[in-house]
Amino acid sequence: MAYATDGPDGAPNPWELLVLAEHAAREAAAFIVDRRPAELGVAETKSSPTDVVTEMDTGAEQLIRKAILDRRPNDAFLGEEGGEDGGASGVRWVIDPIDGTVNYLYDLPAFAVSIGVEVDGVTVAGVVAAPRFDEVYTAVLGAGAWCNGLPIKARPATDLAGALVATGFGYRAQRRERQGAIVGALLPRVRDIRRAGSAALDLCAVAAGRIDGYFERGTQTWDRSAGALVATEAGALVGGFHGKKASEEIVIAAPRGTFTALHDALVELGADASDY
Repeated sequence: MAYATDGPDGAPNPWELLVLAEHAAREAAAFIVDRRPAELGVAETKSSPTDVVTEMDTGAEQLIRKAILDRRPNDAFLGEEGGEDGGASGVRWVIDPIDGTVNYLYDLPAFAVSIGVEVDGVTVAGVVAAPRFDEVYTAVLGAGAWCNGLPIKARPATDLAGALVATGFGYRAQRRERQGAIVGALLPRVRDIRRAGSAALDLCAVAAGRIDGYFERGTQTWDRSAGALVATEAGALVGGFHGKKASEEIVIAAPRGTFTALHDALVELGADASDY
């Protein structure tokens, strides 16, 4: 297996970065499945008592960082558990070692290892590995998206009434209450709602044509990085409210026509307010 090295002109090769990202993601995915303790403990909490970090999150991120640093010691990192470390190469690895930690804690299958790779601030490669589903999603900027090596494509646009839409909820009680009210008001307007518990997998589900759209408030960069590239390269539009980029405020992902309908419905329901 070849690993990522910069080309003769010093520019990182996105395909080689993808190979290294996939290698690290597969190692971490095997680790969190094979080494999962029978009595898995909660190491700490993050934003609320229900937002947990397990000992396996921390171990998986350390494994990913080591796999990358052994081959690219000058790169930067942004990890959900390990925070941000600077580097001089212009390459940054954005890591969520277990996206869907609560699912993992309860031994539900919808969790994944997510690694996005940025060059000068632009995501050029991404991997989302879902070991319980035996699926690995990959994408390279401008080249396409794949699941287990086969090309994937988002569904054609549909009107909102025919759209199967996924979402997620935050962990703070005030935000969850408001999100629940918005979803309740949206439900009669769409085909149905799904809630998987992993932003990375929801974005990949849009990419694979398994759902028509996805939206969520409160995601972080590491939740979105790889999955957003997979969805975009599969033909979906990924963004925020009123022409902004996807952010903690909101991420919306859907084929262009569905995106517009979903965006406008959410705005009408007040989901773009800043008070929650």
